[in-house]
Amino acid sequence: MRYQSVIVAVFACVLCFALPVIAPPAFVEAAQAQTVGRIIVEGNQRIESETVLSYMQIGPGDPFDSEKINESLKILFQTGLFSDVRIFRRGGNLVVVVEENPMINRVNFEGNSEVKDKDLEKEVELKERTMFTRAKVQSDVQRIIAVYRRSGYYSARVEPKIIRLPQNRVDLVYEITEGVETKVRSITFVGNEAFSDSDLRSRITTTETAWWKFMATSDRYDPDRLNYDKELLRRYYLKNGFADFRVISADAELAPDGESFYITFTVEEGPLYKVNSVAINKGETNLDEGSLRNAVQLAPGEDYDSIKVDKSVENITIEAGKAGFAFAKVEP
Repeated sequence: MRYQSVIVAVFACVLCFALPVIAPPAFVEAAQAQTVGRIIVEGNQRIESETVLSYMQIGPGDPFDSEKINESLKILFQTGLFSDVRIFRRGGNLVVVVEENPMINRVNFEGNSEVKDKDLEKEVELKERTMFTRAKVQSDVQRIIAVYRRSGYYSARVEPKIIRLPQNRVDLVYEITEGVETKVRSITFVGNEAFSDSDLRSRITTTETAWWKFMATSDRYDPDRLNYDKELLRRYYLKNGFADFRVISADAELAPDGESFYITFTVEEGPLYKVNSVAINKGETNLDEGSLRNAVQLAPGEDYDSIKVDKSVENITIEAGKAGFAFAKVEP
């Protein structure tokens, strides 16, 4: 009898643990409701639903995960295909409602006479049969303005105009007001003592405007040209013994009328260096010292000239090569 009772007790225990495995229908339905049944795409016209689904970071059978849904929303916006995206739950399904950005039918430029259409077309990102986005329009407006500024028209203005067409298409028109050509009214220097303003002005490519320069372009304000002028000033000072020279700043101030610039170069000349002596260290080579000295273009008592130093290094390297030292290293 005791043996029987033990068997019955064990059987009852196993049965007790086995019963919860058979879940009631309500429990199964609740678990299924926590996972995505289908993903339904709505609102798309030209873009295939499969394309939208390919950007989703969540799929059928996955748990409803707010982080993955938010990431999907972010990625869909980043594609530039849609002006609006909404994702929400409808029963056991996930619904993605999109509003497509319009397709550009045509891009036109109006009001431009100084810059040709073909040059502007090269600069803008939006073309025919590409997706319209307001962010890209604003970016292209800045690109057009940059083109005009490089051409000397700093007062140029650009207004984008959007013409709605059927089938979610638009014509894009850039209305341009070119304004007047922006000239350089004056060029001054601050910090220069060794050379006069007029001397330094003759060393740079930017010039001051004058009535008789109506055919010139060097009197247009150009930031790239200004950077080149800084390098020209540096070379000029280095050539004349100012080894520590530097251009602190090159400032362009727009006149109140918006039609001209005042340019100011602020420089630091540093001390004037002179050549005290010139010595040549041949090392263990058998190079002819006379030939090497003839290759040097600097002499004691002269102003230090970095260009002559570089030329001397080049000449000595050539002489060493002639003597069989093809890989000679010359350091001043």
